Amino acid sequence: MHINIISDTVCPWCYLGKAKFERALEAFRAEHPEEDVTVTWRPFQLDPSLPKQGVDRKAYYRAKFGDNPQVRATGERIRDMGSALGITFNFDDIKISPNTLDSHRLIRWAQSADCQDAVVTALFKAYFEEGRNIGDPEVLAEIAQANGMDGDLVTELLSQNADEDLVRKDDMLAREMGVSGVPVFIIDQRFPIQGAQEPDTILHFLNRALDVRKKEELAQSST
Repeated sequence: MHINIISDTVCPWCYLGKAKFERALEAFRAEHPEEDVTVTWRPFQLDPSLPKQGVDRKAYYRAKFGDNPQVRATGERIRDMGSALGITFNFDDIKISPNTLDSHRLIRWAQSADCQDAVVTALFKAYFEEGRNIGDPEVLAEIAQANGMDGDLVTELLSQNADEDLVRKDDMLAREMGVSGVPVFIIDQRFPIQGAQEPDTILHFLNRALDVRKKEELAQSST
């Protein structure tokens, strides 16, 4: 079974969704230990118009949302949800809203290094829990090195335009598929799940996808 997860590295719902997905996947693997499950993280930029160096986060949110009490209430809700999942959102520590293109480039390279999931987690943690600027090449290289990648090579690749067009094409493909918000979990190219759904919901669709595939395999074997 293969699962594509479309997300952005500055999306708190994506961080929550990842934690919930992991719980569902753990349960699924316990029920079906023989099933090989692979996961690929796909890029989506919530705001690709941000400059390369990013912008002041407070000013950015003030311009985007104004002094909206609903935004603050949503932030508190996200904090509470995160706490229940072992995530500590420290929104006040985040100084920069980065352009996420380079972080998605790193995630792409991490797939080849077989550490994509770990890098995605590290990026979320660095941004939301530690307030680090994940648009900064030095921060990205540190995350890469800490998760088994060659930090010097990542620094070199980031200094170039390596794979920028490929990341943008993947982002555009998601939009052409109708994705306008993230996260989106696509299970076996059959079942798209929008948003940070509860583990039981995700588990239901994992099992449903497995049942459909087994029925198809049985039908093929009987012809």
